[in-house]
Amino acid sequence: MNAKKNIVKSPEPMIEIEGIKKYFEISKGIIKRKKQYIKAVDNISLKINKGEIVGLVGESGSGKTTLARVILRLTKMTGGNVNIDGINLCNASKADMKKLHQDVAVVFQDPAANLNPRQTVESSIMRPMIIHGVSRKEAKEKAKDVLNMVKLDQRYLESYPHQLSGGQLQRIAIARALALNPKIMILDEPTSALDVSVQAQILNLLLDLQEEMELTYLVITHDLNVIKYISDKIAVMYLGKLVEFGNTEEVSENPKHPYTRSLMDSAPILNPNLRDREKHILKGDPGSLIKIGSGCRFCERCEFATERCRVDEPQPMFVSSEHQVSCFNI
Repeated sequence: MNAKKNIVKSPEPMIEIEGIKKYFEISKGIIKRKKQYIKAVDNISLKINKGEIVGLVGESGSGKTTLARVILRLTKMTGGNVNIDGINLCNASKADMKKLHQDVAVVFQDPAANLNPRQTVESSIMRPMIIHGVSRKEAKEKAKDVLNMVKLDQRYLESYPHQLSGGQLQRIAIARALALNPKIMILDEPTSALDVSVQAQILNLLLDLQEEMELTYLVITHDLNVIKYISDKIAVMYLGKLVEFGNTEEVSENPKHPYTRSLMDSAPILNPNLRDREKHILKGDPGSLIKIGSGCRFCERCEFATERCRVDEPQPMFVSSEHQVSCFNI
């Protein structure tokens, strides 16, 4: 893979999340008197500036996709506030939401499942533009332009999804996302279904597009090597909580939270010279999001847990040059 380009970032915030909560209600008993809640996202605050690439990582069930769905307003939040490019989602008008639907694009994990098998590539790319009032003539020209941007020949415009490879389908999904000239892209596992060589091509393509169009990315993935390669910052979630957030190099090489350290150690080490270093591999299961105590959600799996950890809930960690093993020593 090519080295990731150093891009000067603007401090202008594009996504501001303040105290976001998403609880799913479940009821117990025949007459449903007792209510319980799954706290999928619990009081998360995060800011992503213009031109940044932020990677969102964590085990399955940590709440990554739910957080993205709240940002996209596909799931109604239980509490908190989200601002996207200056628009407050809690009191956004229809005009505001139409603008956001143009400014925020999504690339899903399985592009084949999100393309109509009965429509050509050209029709799939043109559809969002036509919905937003672009003429068919202009949409046809734009479809050619975005296909060139993702480095695919225009002959693929007449193809159907079943005729294309996984890498080609992902490029088309990215092309469709670019059709309305977005400012923000949310990518959910954009390379997980691809071969390693194709992954490298897609990641380099995303980096080139991000630099060319000054895009802001939120990348959700389980592949920590992908996150280390593409992102400027890493946000780590565990059981609905944000546990650590900071620059990629600091979070990956000098993590402060014990969970982040174990998560980073679980990734395959590509450099053979580093494979003999000590690893801290996670033990046990993440636990339940229903029966959550008052203390740290990670304390049952943490080798550094104290009695205080079982009572007090620590704040999210923001990286510094000094490694801390105790969450309360910050």
